[in-house]
Amino acid sequence: MSEPFVISSLQNPRVKQVVRLRDRRDRDRDGLMTIEGYRELLRAQENGYPVEEVLFCPEMFRGENEFPLLEMLRASGARITQVAAHVFRKMAYRDRPEGVLGIAPQIRSGINDLRVGAWPFLVVAEAIEKPGNLGTILRSADATGVDGLVLCDRCTDLFNPNVVRASTGMLFSVPIAEASSAEALAWLRERGIAVLAATPHAEQLYTDVDMTQPLAVVVGAEQYGLSDVWMREADIQVRIPMLGQADSLNVATATTLLLYEVVRQRSRAGESRARGQ
Repeated sequence: MSEPFVISSLQNPRVKQVVRLRDRRDRDRDGLMTIEGYRELLRAQENGYPVEEVLFCPEMFRGENEFPLLEMLRASGARITQVAAHVFRKMAYRDRPEGVLGIAPQIRSGINDLRVGAWPFLVVAEAIEKPGNLGTILRSADATGVDGLVLCDRCTDLFNPNVVRASTGMLFSVPIAEASSAEALAWLRERGIAVLAATPHAEQLYTDVDMTQPLAVVVGAEQYGLSDVWMREADIQVRIPMLGQADSLNVATATTLLLYEVVRQRSRAGESRARGQ
């Protein structure tokens, strides 16, 4: 699987570039991102995300599936390069590296690039600050089959390695569009998609409203919640019951509850239609 040589020097220019990609400014300047880990690279491969290069260290492999994945990536056009263990540790973002690290371009899409069906189901994330939360939202979005995620007024870098990791590679499976809140709201209005916002001050529980209609579930920043723009324009405001001392949930947890309620209601509606037939 390796090139004619194994990179063993920490002074190698390629190694230095990969290390620099930990920094957002360097990622944005070069238009690149890193994809570290077997599952993450597999998801990129399965979803056709273009991986330009993979650096690998067999000593760190966790199983027997890494070599077949490298072969698939090579067949898709990726350059495959073996590196020594100490070199891989220098490049790795994780404390316990798995021995595979990909380099890929940053691919960005605007909201007008987003394609939805006749009965849209979207999640809109406004000003999410923590990469881990954004990654978890992406993971839940994939699990619940949303048509896409609209990232508004972003605070965190979509291509942060922690987003890739927390999403377990679902960054590559969920259609993602970036827009301002004003652009996103106008786009939703044009398509007749209802806006649902969660707030502790709402009268209705999230389980008591109709989520079978074309819908965008809008969630906001961890500390301050949704902005006044979204709260003012929301067609539906709901609350998640809080029975203990905590007055709010982690944004990723709240998003997951709301998305699965959409799935529950739509599944029941589908069953009812099937029985009616």
